[in-house]
Amino acid sequence: MQSPTPQVPGQPAPNNSDIDARLTVELASVVSGARRRAHRDGDQQIDTAHLLHSLVESDPEVREAFDSGPQVARVLGYLVQRSIGYGLRWQGTVEDSGAVPVVTEQGPAVAGWSPAALTAMDGALERAARRGDPQAGGLDLLAALAADRACRAVEVLERAGVDTRSLAWRLACACPQA
Repeated sequence: MQSPTPQVPGQPAPNNSDIDARLTVELASVVSGARRRAHRDGDQQIDTAHLLHSLVESDPEVREAFDSGPQVARVLGYLVQRSIGYGLRWQGTVEDSGAVPVVTEQGPAVAGWSPAALTAMDGALERAARRGDPQAGGLDLLAALAADRACRAVEVLERAGVDTRSLAWRLACACPQA
């Protein structure tokens, strides 16, 4: 997967504003919420569970993508449990699904983002680009999160009873190609 924010030797690393500029207003708000949640949790980086939590809380389209209202409630309940203590085992660790290197020669790919969260955002941007949209939205991010079998967001979704393979497939089928 080619990153929309490539690291070029000798040039500064991409930053959060490079990513934010390619998001809908709603998804930029989700990212801001994830940043606040990460900071509040004492985490140095936004991880995919932070993104998922903010996404499910704030995007009605995303909530509609789940099989039922009770399923959304279970996801939110699990995320709340994570934020008040369950996630302590994740604190201070870098989420890395193996999709991108944790550290490049120049340092982290984007400061404040776990490698898996950055990969998910890249996937969301690619999904938007495939349908000819210059900005990614909430369903684009949900699709990218659900497709990464090794990310924390999938662990959260599966513990809450979501069939992530089915969710990823439904979202992939719903994305028109440009």
